[in-house]
Amino acid sequence: MRRYLQLAVITVAAGAIYPLLYLRQNFEVSMLETFDITATQLGQCNAILGVLFVVTYLPSGWLADRIRPRFLMSLSLLAAGLLGLWFAAAPSFAELRLIYAGWGIATGLTFWSAHIKAVAVLAEEKEQGRFFGVLDGGRGLIEALLATVAIALFAYWLTGLGRPTDAALRTVIWLYAGNMLVLAPVVLLTVDDNRAEGGDRRAASLRETARDLRLVLSKPEIWLAALCIMAGYQLFFATYALSAYMQQNFGLTAVTAGMITVAKQWMRPLGAIGAGFVGDYWGRERVLSTLLVFGSAALASLAVLPLDAAAPVLLAIVLAVGLITYAVRGIYWATLERCDVPDRVKGFAVGVISLVGYAPDIYLPLIRGELVDRIPGQWGYGIYFLGIAAFGLVGAAAAWRLGRRVR
Repeated sequence: MRRYLQLAVITVAAGAIYPLLYLRQNFEVSMLETFDITATQLGQCNAILGVLFVVTYLPSGWLADRIRPRFLMSLSLLAAGLLGLWFAAAPSFAELRLIYAGWGIATGLTFWSAHIKAVAVLAEEKEQGRFFGVLDGGRGLIEALLATVAIALFAYWLTGLGRPTDAALRTVIWLYAGNMLVLAPVVLLTVDDNRAEGGDRRAASLRETARDLRLVLSKPEIWLAALCIMAGYQLFFATYALSAYMQQNFGLTAVTAGMITVAKQWMRPLGAIGAGFVGDYWGRERVLSTLLVFGSAALASLAVLPLDAAAPVLLAIVLAVGLITYAVRGIYWATLERCDVPDRVKGFAVGVISLVGYAPDIYLPLIRGELVDRIPGQWGYGIYFLGIAAFGLVGAAAAWRLGRRVR
């Protein structure tokens, strides 16, 4: 019960800390209006976030091997929540870049590897799929609940009270920031992370650190797992564009597009948890490879969907994309156990895999911003979606190869 309590608290924390960073998923057009910026400028903010994630992944892994996860996670929630209050003030573009930089440090350096390692050490080998499935699915459930409340608040302020878009968006930001500030002390006081220590907490020498890093880098399985996560994360990242894609090309209102993307988020618990349990029984790499193929096909179909397609067809494809991409996310971190690294350097392994796997945080926002601005209409988004779908097939091949090496 103690292990499952830890998993529950970590899951709630992970579900509360990231939605504000990716507010554009449901409110992109409203953000552009409120902050008076272009899609390219918003892409630059997200690219800053991605650069800092990449820069901090390795130090994050080193910290996770030496500092208790509850301290790191609590600090992250506090810092991200305070930055959210600043974000709600609709600051200038220069200040927005500072806020996104702060979020990159708070959620990349002190949160990411700590929460992944804590779950990896909590789960037994035969439970890796379901534990990470519950982590991502539960996180998705929290995000979906928050997003549902956020859309309802936004719609009420915008249409019920007749308030301007910036005022409606501000209430949404307060909702997300307030949740993080409330959870910071809860994580600190309730998480018993003795089992998640796993490593030597004394100050490691440079030679020891280099030795641990060489051990992680020498394993081919690490690189295959990183390629799987990179492909899966790109498919997931493409879903951040769906709200703006539907508004700008299918003529949907901000509220309607937001409702569809929130409905998509409700696919996350089903997809992630289901994939985790199925992967534990049928083979994680086999299931991951199959999901990457189907996810690529679903995203490609959305790219070429006729603009006069019926709303139910659009909704069905968006929900299918969401279900499959969330299933991929629910199982791809279960490949960490296949990499056969000891617990004392598992944080380092998370850092190395994340360095490669989440590199799309840097270039995808820039690519998307340039494509949408330079090629208006459906084809700007279509090229973006089709390129990501093609790389998804590369990830499927990597998952298949990893499975063969494990067997």
